[in-house]
Amino acid sequence: MKIKMAIPKGKLQIEIIKLLDEVGLTFQSADRNYRPKCSNPIFDVKLLKSQNIPKLVELEQHDIGFAGMDWINEQNADVTVLKSLGFNPVEIVACIPDDWDYGDLKKRKIIVATEYKALSKKFLDENGFDYKLIRSYGATEVFPPEDADMIIDNTSTGTTIIANHLKIVDVVATSNTQFFANKACLNDPDKKAVIDDVLLLINGVMQGRKRVLLEMNCRESDLDSIISLLPSMRSPTVSQLYKSTDFSVKSAVKKKEVKSLVPKLIKLGATDILEIPIRKCL
Repeated sequence: MKIKMAIPKGKLQIEIIKLLDEVGLTFQSADRNYRPKCSNPIFDVKLLKSQNIPKLVELEQHDIGFAGMDWINEQNADVTVLKSLGFNPVEIVACIPDDWDYGDLKKRKIIVATEYKALSKKFLDENGFDYKLIRSYGATEVFPPEDADMIIDNTSTGTTIIANHLKIVDVVATSNTQFFANKACLNDPDKKAVIDDVLLLINGVMQGRKRVLLEMNCRESDLDSIISLLPSMRSPTVSQLYKSTDFSVKSAVKKKEVKSLVPKLIKLGATDILEIPIRKCL
């Protein structure tokens, strides 16, 4: 049995390879060819353009894949989304030259350039535009004003849009990276068991990235007040120190809370505080 996995080639590839490495799947030559070897031979991996992956997974050319929700929706790909990973968050936006009036464009037929023909058609129809769509193949922002009246494109910061003297007039959709599977392969018990294990470990890594383990010592008299302050997944771990009346306290806390939490713990009597990374949280 083989599990065929499709990973986007390019910038997103780095994030996904890093995630899978933390899961326990490492790859050889992932930066030099389109078929990197996986440390687990059950996985047959291929690097593809993001926009090609959803439809290929639907067609059973691959069992599992990674791509943005924008491309899943653009292709109306009939796949099962297993997890939203949050990588590469973008907005799909409608843009026009920065000195144009948006309302004027509904008074005449316009030319719209985009890589997202399906998403754009839905947006333009719903908003009552008279339009002609042109498929772009990258560098969509250079079309206006000579070759298009509007573009519909993805952006993460808006910097490129501003640099090309454009302005955002509407948000068509939002997107981030998804982990998804072919529906038929999930009906295969053997393949599903492997995919479920990968999903379990991905969830563990994603949770681990959000937390750290705080370990500290304290006197018995300060124990209750320190524990009352500590957030944790269930409850902190408390143990008495060897040949001492003092205690050790451990708690998995959210990374974003550490900065404000540590000074408060020190004021309550915590000492010898250690902040330890968590690789997985299961």
